[in-house]
Amino acid sequence: MSAENLVEINNLQFSYNHNPVLKGINLAIPRGKVVAILGASGCGKTTLLRHIGGQLTPKSGSVKVDGKVVHELDDEALYQLRRQMGMMFQAGGLFSDLSVFENLAFPMREHTDLSESMIRDLVLMKLHAVGLRGVHGFRTDDLSGGMSRRVALARAIALDPMLVMYDEPFAGLDPISLSVIANLIRRLNDALGITSIVVTYDMAESFKVVDYVYFISEGVVVASGTPAEMLASEHPFVKQFVNGEFDGPVSFHYPAQAIKQDLNLAARA
Repeated sequence: MSAENLVEINNLQFSYNHNPVLKGINLAIPRGKVVAILGASGCGKTTLLRHIGGQLTPKSGSVKVDGKVVHELDDEALYQLRRQMGMMFQAGGLFSDLSVFENLAFPMREHTDLSESMIRDLVLMKLHAVGLRGVHGFRTDDLSGGMSRRVALARAIALDPMLVMYDEPFAGLDPISLSVIANLIRRLNDALGITSIVVTYDMAESFKVVDYVYFISEGVVVASGTPAEMLASEHPFVKQFVNGEFDGPVSFHYPAQAIKQDLNLAARA
């Protein structure tokens, strides 16, 4: 494994029951970079993140994080590795019956021996980093969608991870909140010296803040490069995705037999 890469994925294959989802994924995430993984809904992006976090075991191939093959780790080693990862879920994943402060304090109390006074200071610092120190006493139910996502981001960095994974961080946000989250991902990545993986289908916003892009289709990486390279790409899937084209490699029609057969038109002729 190259010392420059925090994550390396080699020929990763995985199936749900007998349905292949990942069919030989190969990619690398350099340390200190923000990398986007793009693709249509259901292409396996979240499944890929779950392999990096060790929630799933590959059918074949491997995922290395910080030089360690994730699926070969015992429970204690996997626990220690996960402590160095932050995760921002698509739905936020906040505890609705706890305050904003308690949501951030929870992982600190669970995974560290810090004093309550130190936890208080750290929680307020993390909230300040996302511009929400003033809502620390709010219930999460009282927050807007954009504010909830920012609190979730603050919690993802609560334990100063080396890697933060974002699962559809832009979904359902208004334009202002979307821009805020995108810029926070970039700023916090650089300020904290972490590595970020952004799984999304929102190309326009992610291209403004990421260093590198992987496109996934039909279980494999079909294209990769800088945002500028992907915008100029002639790859059919990338062109369809970038331009939002109605039909192309991702077909409008789901595979089916000929309509004449379904309607039994030959027998009626």
